[in-house]
Amino acid sequence: MLIGCSRSGIKLTNHRVTSQDVAKRAGVSRTTVSMVLNDFPGVKISPETRQRVLLAARELNYVPDAAAQALASRRARIVGLILIRFPHQISTDAFLTQTLDGLISTIRQNGMRLLIDIVEPQHQKRTYLQLIRAKRIDGIILSGPRFDDDALNALQEVEFPTVLLGQLPGSDFASVDVDNRAAAYSAVTHLINLGHTRIACITNAPASYTAASDRLNGYRKAIEDHGLSYNSALVRYGDFDTESGYRQMHSLLESNVPFSAVFVGSDTLAYGATAAIRANGLYVPQDIALVGFDDLPFSQFSDPPLTTVHLPAVDLARQSAELLFRLLQGEEMATKQIIMETRLVVRQSCGAQFKRNLGSG
Repeated sequence: MLIGCSRSGIKLTNHRVTSQDVAKRAGVSRTTVSMVLNDFPGVKISPETRQRVLLAARELNYVPDAAAQALASRRARIVGLILIRFPHQISTDAFLTQTLDGLISTIRQNGMRLLIDIVEPQHQKRTYLQLIRAKRIDGIILSGPRFDDDALNALQEVEFPTVLLGQLPGSDFASVDVDNRAAAYSAVTHLINLGHTRIACITNAPASYTAASDRLNGYRKAIEDHGLSYNSALVRYGDFDTESGYRQMHSLLESNVPFSAVFVGSDTLAYGATAAIRANGLYVPQDIALVGFDDLPFSQFSDPPLTTVHLPAVDLARQSAELLFRLLQGEEMATKQIIMETRLVVRQSCGAQFKRNLGSG
């Protein structure tokens, strides 16, 4: 939350002293430096740590940016949840209700409120900076990080407290997620063990979203590790909503490329895929076996009940909120990346109960 400025003093140097320099000298995190120098109320920092930070800043002649100090000194008592989506995709996002369940309960327990902002992919940078400059939020939980989100650099430059609900390789942001690649691998391996050798895939979102990319990579690795041939003609890219699952399943069926099973990267899209299979006069799992991802509450009551990867959505949200509060309090942490466990829930849609060899489809 601080922006380091040029070093002042008699001795001139080209080195730009930053809060990271102060943190390194004091042996603490950059967040702790921010909390100490901005004198956040209610933050639990020991007198010894506070003294080390002040001494390091004085020794380095560190002068924090005045605008950043003004930003950090005021608390809105609001956490911002940012969803990188188009507005029309929110209405069918059943995963979002579970996320809100976990966030709201945790945030209220800490005496704060939740602000939800839907950001279209091309407007990220403008929205992030507007939220910060308007002093409307104290921290951000960003759901669905993308590989191409350069606007996240703006949050990193001002050291704004941010937690990713998802992962971004190479990023220093705190994050909470599952191992999407391993979970997808497990789901596809289950289909292979049932005798399927031609398995299609519909991702939950475009490949620019890290979760979609990881699930696709897990699918491909399972195919190749079991001696099968990866065929890009059997891959389609969904877009969060049920309609895209319906549309992409139609596309697979119309391609005339044979397959006997499909791994769908989210239950929401799996519902649409199931409807498309029926619209083409086929049945799940008799004609096409299907496995989803998320284990939404409705999935156990769908027709047929959906085999799916259980994602601990509520706990993921709770953990992300708790991690953000630890950042806001300046707590020093050994790790800021949390990976939670998943499990495959076997129901009727995969056809496991038939125990038959489906061959090459």
